[in-house]
Amino acid sequence: MTDKFISIEGIAKRYPGGSGATTTIFENLWLSMARGEFCCVIGHSGCGKTTVLNILAGLDAPSEGAVIVDGQAISGTSLDRAVIFQSHALLPWRTVLGNVAYAVSSKWRNWDRAKVKAHAQKFIDLVGLTGSEHKRPSELSGGMKQRVGIARALSITPKMMLMDEPFSALDALTRGTLQDEVRRICLETGQTAFMITHDVDEAIYLADKIFLMTNGPGAVLAEVVENPLPRDRGRTDLHRHPLYYALRNHIIDFLVTRSKTFATEKPDHDPRNVPVVRIGKPGLTIASSGEEQRQTWTPGTNPGLTA
Repeated sequence: MTDKFISIEGIAKRYPGGSGATTTIFENLWLSMARGEFCCVIGHSGCGKTTVLNILAGLDAPSEGAVIVDGQAISGTSLDRAVIFQSHALLPWRTVLGNVAYAVSSKWRNWDRAKVKAHAQKFIDLVGLTGSEHKRPSELSGGMKQRVGIARALSITPKMMLMDEPFSALDALTRGTLQDEVRRICLETGQTAFMITHDVDEAIYLADKIFLMTNGPGAVLAEVVENPLPRDRGRTDLHRHPLYYALRNHIIDFLVTRSKTFATEKPDHDPRNVPVVRIGKPGLTIASSGEEQRQTWTPGTNPGLTA
């Protein structure tokens, strides 16, 4: 990757335990993202996904290592990085407009009220909440609250949008609608996004790259899977793409089996040289260190990767 807009360099997170012991959630984690990429990280609970996101947001500090965003090391929170949490995290006493305007005025403190309102309204319209500006969170559905959270995050024009399973608590129909909205907005605006999810289909639909984490504690980034599906993919025809099931089976195979056995199967795994998996037709390519290994893949079969 030539444009390392976001670079996580050798970070670790350790917590003190009983009797002077230390629990290492993950260590020596290296990954990078290009500007405008949408990346998802998948792994079982306890592998440190949310901790990585919190470190990116500046809400937590790594035990060692550094995170570089647009050439600057992260040393705390910043309005250049917006977070959308699992819960909407709205201010209950403020209206839709008030919640978004609060974020806008926090970034541009010298703007007058009319300019703040106009800017906030633009993003309220963008997420489809026109007409609900004066409703408070108690008057909104779960999906509408998350729309407000998305509008609030986008309104500060962040360099990076961080999402911690933002749709996990929603019903399937609402979740699908918001996934469509987020994908449309990110494609239209070129927004760089980093998202945690447990939903394989969500990752395949939204992400350009999918980071696969092994089980924790002591988790490592095992693979970076490039999404071979076209960027203009649609939800209704996603499953018809000839590479969809090969991609999905590869990720599920990792989550079910290889995430648990990776440490013993790959004791020589180099965290600074994580394999990039490219699933293609008619073959499957694993690229690492500039070298390529090829394995034949037949549609409808498990490719049986050994990265």
